[in-house]
Amino acid sequence: MKHIKIYAEILEQEALEQFQKAMELKCNVAGALMSDAHTGYTLPIGAVVKSYRTIFPAYVGYDIGCGMCAIKFDITANGLDLEKIKNDILASIPVGIKKQEKAQIFADMPACTDMAKEIFDKLGKYQLGTLGGGNHFLELGVGSDKKVWAVVHSGSRGFGKKIAEHYMKEAFLQSINLDELKSEFEAKNVEFKKHNPEKFALALQKFMQKSQEKLAKTSIEGHFGLDIASPLGKNYIMDMNCALEFALQNRKNMIAKIKTALGVADELMFINKNHNHAIINGDFIIHRKGATSAELGEYGVIPGNMRDGSFIVRGLGNANSLQSSSHGAGRVMSRNVAKKSISLDELNADMVGIITNHTEQMCDEAPRAYKNIFEVMKAQSELVEIIEHIKPILNIKG
Repeated sequence: MKHIKIYAEILEQEALEQFQKAMELKCNVAGALMSDAHTGYTLPIGAVVKSYRTIFPAYVGYDIGCGMCAIKFDITANGLDLEKIKNDILASIPVGIKKQEKAQIFADMPACTDMAKEIFDKLGKYQLGTLGGGNHFLELGVGSDKKVWAVVHSGSRGFGKKIAEHYMKEAFLQSINLDELKSEFEAKNVEFKKHNPEKFALALQKFMQKSQEKLAKTSIEGHFGLDIASPLGKNYIMDMNCALEFALQNRKNMIAKIKTALGVADELMFINKNHNHAIINGDFIIHRKGATSAELGEYGVIPGNMRDGSFIVRGLGNANSLQSSSHGAGRVMSRNVAKKSISLDELNADMVGIITNHTEQMCDEAPRAYKNIFEVMKAQSELVEIIEHIKPILNIKG
């Protein structure tokens, strides 16, 4: 019997069905849903799946390596000009859809395919050190000892997205019964093949190519896996690992700009944890999609929302959760519903006392669009212990 554990107390039926479909696959031997789980694409956000010899690009998702960095500084907030710091950060870090004006250097770029290198040259080198939009953020906060923390949430940007799209498409195309498509075309064109075999061969080739392209445009999201020993599987793992490193470097570049804005050079603590990845351990793969590794003694960062801040945690190594925890609070409203339901006045009321760059377009990220982070943390008390609660004083959204 497969090991399955669900920690979410609030869970949409669609998210449950997505998870159940994944667990019906023979290669998926164990799974867990974190306390922040909610509907995603293919697999719920907040899902962890253990697979045998099969890696699923869609289980890692589009934003490979999306994650958190939390940095503690030996300063307090006393005397900080937060408005100036906000403006300095916004002047030095592109947010939203903005890119770098000049190409950035990806120092010690890991081995990757020529396809990934081309994506970096065309796009990635202009997005390194940029925040992006959606739920990505830059934040300053204070801990229980009043020391200042910087918290950064961002991922691999367009570089990781293009890599994900490529391999999701390839995994889907592998699942298509090409012989069946070919047989159908031949059955409809018997006379054509008989009287003009050369033109028939060209027509068949064109038909197969167009059919695959058409299907891939609508069907790349799905439970389509790659054998980890296959050339395609090996290439995905290599490019995924490159995107993981890109995402970390992206966050580090932004942290350097935040240090400059704060006027600090050193740090007391640095924590990096991504929550979109696949970890290969022999014949088994742990996929985490919107879930954080929580091995025994491992430090992690779990953000709540713009108002309630983030938690520094230490993993308890719980086997039932596949040594994982939530990656945040999890949404209770879709972005569309939140934009229709939450006004800018309501958002501003939630954020009293916190310096922000918020506009009406950011109402979908309002605190009330998310689950109660304190209840989410309580629901995973067997997975992590809370070390610190960072309360925000400045929040910048993309």
